[in-house]
Amino acid sequence: MTANRQRIAVYPGTFDPITNGHVDLVDRAAPLFERLVIGVAESPGKGPALPLAQRVELARQAVARHPNVEVRGFDSLLAHFVSDVGAGVLLRGLRAVSDFEYEFQLASMNRHLIPDVETLFLTPAEQYGFISSSLVREVARLGGDVSGFVPPAVAAALQAEWQRTREAP
Repeated sequence: MTANRQRIAVYPGTFDPITNGHVDLVDRAAPLFERLVIGVAESPGKGPALPLAQRVELARQAVARHPNVEVRGFDSLLAHFVSDVGAGVLLRGLRAVSDFEYEFQLASMNRHLIPDVETLFLTPAEQYGFISSSLVREVARLGGDVSGFVPPAVAAALQAEWQRTREAP
């Protein structure tokens, strides 16, 4: 792996929506790399609540304070996206032991698909360990306050989305 590839990391995910836990990982990782690319996966199979363009824009707003962080949407195999970016590191978050088995499988598959890319696991600060995008979506969908779990623009977008879907015939 070239030195340039080692200085570029990709943090992939659906980010539906980006949470304070995701932002915390970016805050921790941004100083470690010359460039950190947040790859927002289209993931139509997951049936995201928010469209890709909106998830990308919300992520950009959430991490705008980091000049070396960029946000890009993608709809390809992660291995292809990582190669296109020229990254040598995949960044993944681990909230709890329950995340490890799935993340270990992903890391092993990625090692086969892109053997010159290393996976780096980071853990969020303790106050974010319980936050997941799916829990945030469910709380928002049921009219709960998610402002403590997501950046302000995300809370507003979720509220608008669920208001829109409740009003739809």
